[in-house]
Amino acid sequence: MKNYKIIVQYDGSDYSGWQIQPDSRTVQEELKNATKIIIREEVNLIGSGRTDTGVHALGQAANFRCESTLDLGKFAYSLNAVLPKSIAVKSAVEAPEEFHARFDAKKREYLYLITKKKSPFYYKYSYFYNKDLDISELNKISKVLIGKRDFRSFAKESDGNSGTDCDIYSAFWSKKGDFYLFLIEANRFLRGMVRTIVGTLLEMERKEQKKEYLEDIILRQERECAGMSVPPQGLFLYKVRY
Repeated sequence: MKNYKIIVQYDGSDYSGWQIQPDSRTVQEELKNATKIIIREEVNLIGSGRTDTGVHALGQAANFRCESTLDLGKFAYSLNAVLPKSIAVKSAVEAPEEFHARFDAKKREYLYLITKKKSPFYYKYSYFYNKDLDISELNKISKVLIGKRDFRSFAKESDGNSGTDCDIYSAFWSKKGDFYLFLIEANRFLRGMVRTIVGTLLEMERKEQKKEYLEDIILRQERECAGMSVPPQGLFLYKVRY
């Protein structure tokens, strides 16, 4: 049995997220069906993590096992030919037998894009926010997030038996051209966590609240204490590190 790892990009606009669910179009199902067409085997496709409805990916990682020995260049080419235009396989490699895309991931990095410039070419991939942002102040506040903490205040719901502790390694704002960029990297993220963090930070910047306010939100461990979640179209799963 061979184990293969693929890196995938997708436009999440027309999908109900990554994970297969009844009566919904998902990225995982599209990839599974396309793989079955190419290799003529049913596979269990394991992603590094699930992305929500409307969220995109620049570097989603996944693995599957199959009996076939694949010509990886030909396989990736054929898979891209079968997949819809909104999904692309960047690479395919043979992985160690024990490799697991979800459990072996050490770090995950998300990118959130914001723009104050209205454009028909931006609205699907960024959050239109008609206000200048104080990048320096946002970076001061964001330092509070660094470290291993209980982030349940920013989660839609508890993630089963995995708990709500996450170890955030970096959280940084910058501006490039028409866009404000927020990059955040951690060992794991809770459902809805990144979008709620961004919404909370934007609200704090707008109201000129200081970092102590964010500390209090984290300590209270209640979703009602955090800010509104920002829209999904600005969020990208940027990179997964192993």
